[in-house]
Amino acid sequence: MLVTGGAGFIGSAVIWGLNQRGCDNIVVVDRLRQTDKWRHLAPLRFRDYLEADHLLPRLQTGSLGTFQAILHFGACSSTTERDATYLIQNNFEFTKILSHWAVQSKARFLYASSAATYGDGTIGMSDTDPALDKLRPLNAYGFSKHLFDRYAWRNGLLDRIIGLKYFNVFGPNEDHKGDMRSMAHKATMQVQTAGTIQLFKSYRPEFKDGEQQRDFLYIKDAVEMTLHLATHREAVGLFNIGSGVAHTWLELASSVCRAMNRTLAIEFIDMPMELRARYQYFTQADIRRLRATGYSRCPMSLDIAVQDYVVNYLEGGRVLGSEESPR
Repeated sequence: MLVTGGAGFIGSAVIWGLNQRGCDNIVVVDRLRQTDKWRHLAPLRFRDYLEADHLLPRLQTGSLGTFQAILHFGACSSTTERDATYLIQNNFEFTKILSHWAVQSKARFLYASSAATYGDGTIGMSDTDPALDKLRPLNAYGFSKHLFDRYAWRNGLLDRIIGLKYFNVFGPNEDHKGDMRSMAHKATMQVQTAGTIQLFKSYRPEFKDGEQQRDFLYIKDAVEMTLHLATHREAVGLFNIGSGVAHTWLELASSVCRAMNRTLAIEFIDMPMELRARYQYFTQADIRRLRATGYSRCPMSLDIAVQDYVVNYLEGGRVLGSEESPR
């Protein structure tokens, strides 16, 4: 199995999930450079590691061998990245090449798309009838993901591969993401250092401050959903990966404070001007298509997920796999 972006947030969590299932015949691909992402790989089991710049040449020469499955999470995931050319090269062109290689090699191919492709949600967030030509992403990141979704759809690839539209995933192994860390992570750090959680004010009258809503999904549930689809051979096309429930930022902040046994204290701050036109006020995954494949697990409640994250990982500085006894 080949996992790109394997030292990143979702990629390393999926490798952890594979290890939990007894699978360690994995080639990990990433760009470590001057980051601490290597910490995510330290407790995990895999066969080989490869820097991303060497992947395509090695695949084209056949020196990496063949793979039954390719799980492609390698991408620029910054929703505030303004260099559209960079995003298209990383999130669109690279995915095109890798997907065609996988199909030609008869390898199962799953790639990370995003709920950012849905834009403001005006036409819904259903993967049952994606109506891809009607979607209007709000930022360049969402556009780069949407480009490949639409390319795969127009060229018949979605009949043979799987696109995973991840919603607001949070949990251990996201520490390297800087400003792209989840609010659960940021809120925990803010409570530890200042005792107050900062949330953006609302700039739409139908949403009060802190009552903007997102579909928050714990990383352990995202892993279960991803690996279910990876092993469900009949599944192809686009799938929403979310909890199916929308929660407010205030609810998330309250869960963090309960996990830390602290009193809730909120400071509403101005949203940067450059974000206001590109901000999603509401997301909620329609996961009926995932359910139709036989996936029956109920996602963790927000309270239980945040409790697990804060107590078992953030407060102890642990990553996935480090909580287990070495073999």
